Amino acid sequence: MRFEIMTLFPELVDYVLSVSIIGRAQAAGVISVQTHNIRDYSTDKHRRVDDTPYGGGKGMLMAAPPIAACYDAIMASLPSGISVRTVYMSPQGALLNQKTAKRLAGYDALIVLCGHYEGVDERVIEEFVDEEISIGDYVVTGGELPACILVDAVARNVPGVLSAEECYELESHSAGLLEYAQYTRPPVFRGRAVPEVLLSGDHAAIARFRRKSAIERTKRKRPDLIL
Repeated sequence: MRFEIMTLFPELVDYVLSVSIIGRAQAAGVISVQTHNIRDYSTDKHRRVDDTPYGGGKGMLMAAPPIAACYDAIMASLPSGISVRTVYMSPQGALLNQKTAKRLAGYDALIVLCGHYEGVDERVIEEFVDEEISIGDYVVTGGELPACILVDAVARNVPGVLSAEECYELESHSAGLLEYAQYTRPPVFRGRAVPEVLLSGDHAAIARFRRKSAIERTKRKRPDLIL
């Protein structure tokens, strides 16, 4: 799967996504992450990509022409016939969840636009964007970190990124529940013992324990997932 990130700060995205599981997946050729500096597509001698909004208002707005030129270049570079989805990271978008991440993992390529300043010219959204996605009901300084979160959430659903399919089939939100409680050595820590069933070797009993744990956790921490 290909991820094409349109941004003003490619070095930030490159750094975050070059390490750990996502970095290894890129090195193995399972996924590809390419950053595209929108400033490279500006015709302004100072590589300016923003301007004041019509009608007045505070702040600056990312202009349409550099973004459009960047988008067109990306589309021209993609193989013909592949499935492509374009996402704009925005606090006005639909809240990112596991269902969305799994759905987006079904595309061959994901183009992600990172906003900055007061956002982007509305015509960019109308012309190129398929959907807007938010990582929460709050505002951050730019779309780069949200884009990294989106890439991570989507990529780990791509076959071959994680070492075993069960890694994502049984974790939080994949089955509509939070993940069950887990323990590792030592068997007793500050007077708190690992549940005996997990040491029993009885796989059926362990499965029942984990199912019960997942349900109890979800009811306690995220009851909205059960309603």
